[in-house]
Amino acid sequence: MRNKWLFVFTILASCELAAAQIPRSGNAFFGYSYARGHVSTGTNQGGINANGWEGSVEGKFLPWLGVVADLDWHYGDRRLNCTTSPTCTSGTALTTGSRHNFLIGPRASTSFGKYTPFAQLLFGASLQTNSGAGSTNSDTAFATAFGGGVDYKLLQGVALRGQIDSIHSSLFGRGSNDLRISTGVVFKF
Repeated sequence: MRNKWLFVFTILASCELAAAQIPRSGNAFFGYSYARGHVSTGTNQGGINANGWEGSVEGKFLPWLGVVADLDWHYGDRRLNCTTSPTCTSGTALTTGSRHNFLIGPRASTSFGKYTPFAQLLFGASLQTNSGAGSTNSDTAFATAFGGGVDYKLLQGVALRGQIDSIHSSLFGRGSNDLRISTGVVFKF
């Protein structure tokens, strides 16, 4: 009989410990995003101003610490010299770049009245596709992001966010630190 009670106690204690690992609160963000990036055709490359969107979901494990999953997509174009391409006849070609970042990591935040500033360190992958001058190439690389922002509470459970991140990746053999600025709506749960 004592073994049965010990077994029941162990199961109940394990369930309580497992439930403590599930996030009790968090938020979801979606909004417009601007990023600085690069495109290339062969040996020619240039910087672009890219527009797109960013979305993230955060689960809070402690009142000030959570884990965030972040996804963004940016696209932009630039005219590059293409004298080395046999399909380019005008000397320049419009080259379009499309970049996706898939990032995850910790976020620390605290509230001061209607303001909630936060800082984050994210890790993941960056995927970029360039097309122009009759060719398309793509690359995937490890990416890191460091940044932060602030949420401004509008209503119960709804806030506006401003966020700035520096994203480092080594796409197409070139290491770069690209700035990402995002703004949008946050829904807290």
